[in-house]
Amino acid sequence: MRINIVKSKNAEQLYIIHSYRINGKNTSKIYKKLGSMDQLLPLHNNDRDQVLAWAKEQARLATEQYDQENEKVSISFHPNLHIKKNEQHSFNCGYLFLQSICSQLRFDNIFRNMKTRHNFTFPIQSIFSDLIYSRILHPSSKKSSYDFAHTLLEQPKYDIHHIYRALSILAQESDYIQSEVYKNSHFIHHRNTKVLYYDCTNYYFEIEEDDDLRKYGKSKEHRPNPIVTMGLFMDTDGIPLAFDLYPGNQNEQKTLKPLEQKIIRDFDCSEFIYCSDAGLGSQDNKLFNDMQGRSYVIAQSLKKLKKEDREIALDPTQFRKVGSNRLIDLRELDESDPSVYGEIYYKEVPIESKKLSETMIVTYSPKYRAYQANIRQKQLERAQKLLNTSKNIRKERKNPNDPARFIKKTSVTEYGEVADQVIYELDQEKIGQEAMYDGFYAVTTDIDGSIEEIIQINQRRWQIEECFRIMKTEFEARPVYLQREDRIKAHFLICFISLLVYRLLEEKLDKEYSVEQIIHTLREMNVCEIEGYGYIPTYKRTDLTDKLHELFGFYTDTQIIKQKKMRNIIHKSKNR
Repeated sequence: MRINIVKSKNAEQLYIIHSYRINGKNTSKIYKKLGSMDQLLPLHNNDRDQVLAWAKEQARLATEQYDQENEKVSISFHPNLHIKKNEQHSFNCGYLFLQSICSQLRFDNIFRNMKTRHNFTFPIQSIFSDLIYSRILHPSSKKSSYDFAHTLLEQPKYDIHHIYRALSILAQESDYIQSEVYKNSHFIHHRNTKVLYYDCTNYYFEIEEDDDLRKYGKSKEHRPNPIVTMGLFMDTDGIPLAFDLYPGNQNEQKTLKPLEQKIIRDFDCSEFIYCSDAGLGSQDNKLFNDMQGRSYVIAQSLKKLKKEDREIALDPTQFRKVGSNRLIDLRELDESDPSVYGEIYYKEVPIESKKLSETMIVTYSPKYRAYQANIRQKQLERAQKLLNTSKNIRKERKNPNDPARFIKKTSVTEYGEVADQVIYELDQEKIGQEAMYDGFYAVTTDIDGSIEEIIQINQRRWQIEECFRIMKTEFEARPVYLQREDRIKAHFLICFISLLVYRLLEEKLDKEYSVEQIIHTLREMNVCEIEGYGYIPTYKRTDLTDKLHELFGFYTDTQIIKQKKMRNIIHKSKNR
């Protein structure tokens, strides 16, 4: 391709000309019109030399694009020739998008600074990165993660024992890594810390004896194994902020203050709204977040309120529709009307406290009421099935959704004696007690502001539950088979950073795809190496793969990727 300037009486036109041979003769044609000199000069500081330099660069790019589009590769295969033994030919390239995010998080700077404090010679940054790719794409043990790293385009330059040595260092530097990754994440996505969400979960271990960290406690999954507790902070957009681990038998309410103090100190986050579920809303936690520019919105269990407060909260009068001051009696609502069914109604109830000035906001949603009633009806059907099929019904105290809670046991007495007969039947009183809460929800807050904003703050709390679900289900963070406490902490650091990297990828994709879609696509993005030629994609091209390539600026979906081009792609995935 070359530049051609055609002069006329009134103007100069710039073209890109494509020269080629056909039937043994040289010829040429216009490939692209760039515009007139008069049009281009104002775009290049009215400098003719700048216009010509720009035009030559456009011709070079056009040549490169044309060559790529029209280049052909001939490959010979032999049907009777065996492939070489013990050679890897299938490689995952989906990790390149994760690698690009890790590069933008400045992992190189973080580990360069860590090296001044530790005497290690193995490539700890590569180990850490590979463990993150493995946790997202192939969650498994550290040994299996090492094996998976050999299926990536870039082969590991370390041994399995280096991984375990690296885990000890990562555990020591966990707080530093979290704070630095948070700061660097601003280069990718502006972190919104107006509201910080906090919650706890626990992870079990396949062991019988507990120790200083792994303790017998109340397992979220009702497993009879020692557990550790994880406290997790999340920002307003659902991106994880920081975490810490605690012994499995520690009261969850006491986990908040140490981690929040660390965020205030190391993350430069001092003024925010703290939001959590009712289990983490002790008075101490409220008092800690009722000072120095902080405030709180915390879910409130209506069942645990004092009788007089509960009666006020459930009283159907004095409600309002969000955005209106007109008082509404819930009993007068026509919930069959779609405009009523999808609406949220609220009332404000002052809470008397010696140390706090707070308000309880009680909301009522007809849609939420129908949802709760539907769930209970299915549980009642299961309870009835138990009555029809079981002679001895046992209730599970640990399971609040156990359908047997709706079954009442009555012993038949005769002449003051206890007879052998026992009658099981549905407990209508219990059913009525639960039904009275249908549709109602409450939060307590010290904010004197927009009710709509407070309701929206609490509604986003589901995202932290999703964070835990991703770690437990998609990343298979448990059960944990590591034994040493430092390595256990490093394992959860890897899970946490993996979640952060994934959430940042999700933000780049504008949250248009589900967790399952994104992770499945990355896991399936494999290429087959043709020795001496390059790589052939073996995955399905989709709208998602197209968007990934467009966002990150490199493409692995051509019919064949020559080795030089693949090296350039890998290099580009490491650029910031």
